[in-house]
Amino acid sequence: MKVLVDRFSRRIDYLRLAVTDRCNLRCIYCMPPEGVPHLDHAEILTYEEILRFLRVALRAGIGKVRLTGGEPLVRRDVEELVRGIASLRPRLDISLTTNGTLLAKKAESLAAAGLKRVNVSIDSLHPETYRRLTRGGDLATALEGVEAALEAGLDPVKINVVTLKHLNDEVEGFLDLVYRLPVHVRFIEYMSPCGAVDASYFVSNRVIRARLLRHGAMEEAPSPLGAGPARYYRLPGARGMVGFISPVSSHFCPECNRLRLTAEGRMKPCLFSTEEVDVRGILRGGKDDRETEEEIYRAILTALDKKPYDHGKLESFTKTNMSRIGG
Repeated sequence: MKVLVDRFSRRIDYLRLAVTDRCNLRCIYCMPPEGVPHLDHAEILTYEEILRFLRVALRAGIGKVRLTGGEPLVRRDVEELVRGIASLRPRLDISLTTNGTLLAKKAESLAAAGLKRVNVSIDSLHPETYRRLTRGGDLATALEGVEAALEAGLDPVKINVVTLKHLNDEVEGFLDLVYRLPVHVRFIEYMSPCGAVDASYFVSNRVIRARLLRHGAMEEAPSPLGAGPARYYRLPGARGMVGFISPVSSHFCPECNRLRLTAEGRMKPCLFSTEEVDVRGILRGGKDDRETEEEIYRAILTALDKKPYDHGKLESFTKTNMSRIGG
């Protein structure tokens, strides 16, 4: 297998693949209250187009694929996409990020199709706070999704918590979760360009960690499978771990190993980059397979070359909706 290396000598082997721009929730840090205009179905890559792109990406050096959205489980027959991706390479690391509200019905079939692990976004364990943050979501359905993922054998199961000052900073409740279930709870610093609330809601993970330490010691631990930017800690007697992802207070950009493909087929070298490389146009260009695959490979290399060293000051980037780029 080839190895993708960017101009800063980082090995790039991880693709975040948005399969839809649609979501059944409207989380306040992801989109405005009225939602965002949906892309036309014709603008979204088909499953066949996604698999055609991935055949080239895997040969180029991608070794991990994460399905995102929007909410990926709102797309019809997403299990068939997972099955198709799994058929491209034995034991391929396929993961998914979801809000969990549809996961209870799909976890078993997703695991059978080849999904290995899952991240579930749950920003509060208080039902009313969760409802406010998601603008109408039901916490119970998300927690049912977590239980279903564990029963289906998806491993690890990670819980993502975006912390917002004065809105959901009652983080101590998540300690009970890691004692009760073998899940890994990660607290994620809010990045203000991503949503409809401003930077005044930012709370540093140093503050969150200090608060958790009041409830007992935490010992730094190796990252579970699917290691990324989180720093993990074990709690004595807990079945799971807690982790901290700190993109604002402690940039991890120098270790970034990922590229992104949006639902409409544009490669993004960085979450906040305005640089994009059109893949959909290549896939629908009408050329034969060999020429198309060569152009896709060149597009991947172009995106790689545009990958910045870091995201600099977040305020310098255009405000964007996470639902459109897969988080």
